[in-house]
Amino acid sequence: MAYDERVAQRIRDLVVGDLDVTEKKMFGGLAFLVNGNMSVAASSKGGLMVRLDEDEAEQLLERDAVRPFEMRGKAMKGWLRVDDAGFEGDDDLREWVERSVEYARTLPHK
Repeated sequence: MAYDERVAQRIRDLVVGDLDVTEKKMFGGLAFLVNGNMSVAASSKGGLMVRLDEDEAEQLLERDAVRPFEMRGKAMKGWLRVDDAGFEGDDDLREWVERSVEYARTLPHK
C-alpha cells in the first residue's frame, strides 16, 4: 500500500515555506525531515508516523487512535503511529505536525 497523498498534502500545506523541512520517500511512505532528521510521515500503512521526545510520546499514548510505532515487532521509543481518526480535523493534524517538527529541531543537523 502506498501512502495517502491527501495526508501528505495536508502535512505539506502545514510546513510550506519552512526552509528546514524537506520531503523524502522512505519505507513506502513520505517523510518530512527537519535538518535531515525524520519528523513526521504519511505512512504506507495509513495514518501518521510521528517522532517526539520519548517522555512526551509516552504520555500521548493515552489518546485514542495513538499507539507505539513498531519496527520488526519492537516498539520504538519516541515514535508513534497515529491512525486517521487521530487527525481528522485540521487542528488535530497541525498539533501532531508542530509537535514533531519542534522536536526534530532540537536534534543535531545531519
